[in-house]
This record gives sequence, structure tokens and C-alpha cells, in this order.
Amino acid sequence: MDNNVNEEKDVCEVFCIEEDKVRRLANTIPDMLDLADLFKVLADETRVKIVYLLSKEELCVCDIAALLNSTVSNVSHHLRVLRTAHLVKFRREGKQVYYTLDDEHVVHIIKEGFEHVNHIHQEK
Repeated sequence: MDNNVNEEKDVCEVFCIEEDKVRRLANTIPDMLDLADLFKVLADETRVKIVYLLSKEELCVCDIAALLNSTVSNVSHHLRVLRTAHLVKFRREGKQVYYTLDDEHVVHIIKEGFEHVNHIHQEK
């Protein structure tokens, strides 16, 4: 499908503001900075894979690195980013550190994302 052809069709041919809608929706947009930051964190393929794995079960850094065919250092970096974004948490057991998702909201984000992507692929 040629995107240039669609671009011509998905833009209004005239400039017309529906004042009722604009007035009704004015000042209803909440601050989206934190949400945008969350999506930026999840925009990395490695981090999404880590979140997916952790949605299945608790894992230590070494296990995640092995599953992703990566280094412990690389996985640790990504886990730090995910921890800062409050997407994952950890617990220490002796000399090992185990990671889990921070809460059920993260599971829902991943599940909804997968459903959306699968829906898009089914339409093609």
C-alpha cells in the first residue's frame, strides 16, 4: 500500500473548526509527559522482551541474559531503566537478585499492546 496516496486522502480538504467540540474539549487534556516517558522506555525491543519474560515469571539477571542471548551487563542496564520507570522491581535472595514486574498494570500494558499488534496483523 502506497502511503503517499493515503496521505492525500486522510487530511481535510478544507479548514473548518467545529467550535462546539473544541470548546467542550478545551482544557481536558491531562499532563501526558509521564505517559510519554513510559512509552519511550517501552520503545526499546530489549526492554519489551524483558518485560514480556517477567510477565511470565520471576527471573534473575543471568536467566534473562541467557534467554535474550545477551550479556549480564547489557540486561542490567535495561533493568535499571525499567526500574527507574517503576516497571520492574527486585528482591535479593542471598547473592542473587530476582526481578518481577512492579505491578499488574505492567502486565495489562503488555497484554493490550500484544492484542493491538495481533489485531493489526490480522487486518493485513
